[in-house]
Amino acid sequence: MIEGLVRAAVAGDEDALEELTAIAAAEPARLAGQLSLLLDAGVLWPPILYRGADGDLVRRIVEDVDAGRAADRLNHLFLILAHASDPHAERALRRWQESPPPGADRLYVGALAYAHEAGWTVAPDGGRRELCAPTAYRMIMNEVPGPAGGPACPWCTSPLWTVVDLDAGLPEVAEALAHTGWAGRLRIATCHLCACYTTLYCRVTPDGGAAWFAGNGRPEYLPDTARPEDPPAMLPAVGTRRASPFQASAWDEGGSTLGGRPDWIQDAEHADCPGCGQPMDYLGLVGGADLDFGEGAYYLHLHAPCGFAAVSYQQS
Repeated sequence: MIEGLVRAAVAGDEDALEELTAIAAAEPARLAGQLSLLLDAGVLWPPILYRGADGDLVRRIVEDVDAGRAADRLNHLFLILAHASDPHAERALRRWQESPPPGADRLYVGALAYAHEAGWTVAPDGGRRELCAPTAYRMIMNEVPGPAGGPACPWCTSPLWTVVDLDAGLPEVAEALAHTGWAGRLRIATCHLCACYTTLYCRVTPDGGAAWFAGNGRPEYLPDTARPEDPPAMLPAVGTRRASPFQASAWDEGGSTLGGRPDWIQDAEHADCPGCGQPMDYLGLVGGADLDFGEGAYYLHLHAPCGFAAVSYQQS
């Protein structure tokens, strides 16, 4: 079965490639023996295909990069190595961050910046820090009453939207938030309109406090609205555990997810904490399809040590 899918993907069958990607997300070891064929055929995208890359394949890629034989493919190969679980891959990216390989001058970011695409970063102490949870849960939208007074966006005057209201005392929530170190109630409030134009931050406290961050920077291109708009009258409840942390969907109804890995519509965009500048932990996404928007997704971030949450938005 796997061999047939690989042959079809090499021949350009996008359905086969999509099926292989789903296998790589859930059971990466099943593809390990076939990855060299994909590499030889130039099938380098999506890089999640190479999650199960073993030491031999990683060393082969690293040798090609060091020897200058891959200067025209560095972008894709750095992404592949960022997703690979073999420790040789991380060591190579760290080395190339300090001593860039041939061709790296054509790239816009350093080698370790590619780690964000794979959901990790290097902490200030030099250790690896995972930005995403290893488990994920469905988020099921429930209708709630519309806003009746309360805080409003200082830019467009629309009522602030409570995107999530989570109790870390619940086992499933505690599991999805474990990588963040958060304890207590977590409520994230934002402007559903202005968040579509820039990442918006709020200060959060373990008693459920969520306050607009005065340091949010209003972009010059933010349009003037004729009148405020009510936010979605929806609040997600945590549902069943997903089979894989990669099953969030920014496109499909039912794709809203707590924990796991983001389904980026564009490039990875882990928000930086406005307090310390470190990348924030990823919490989950609320898809536009679940809000009757049709497309687009709101991505949720948290940096517990500084008490900041953030909401960013992407669309095609």
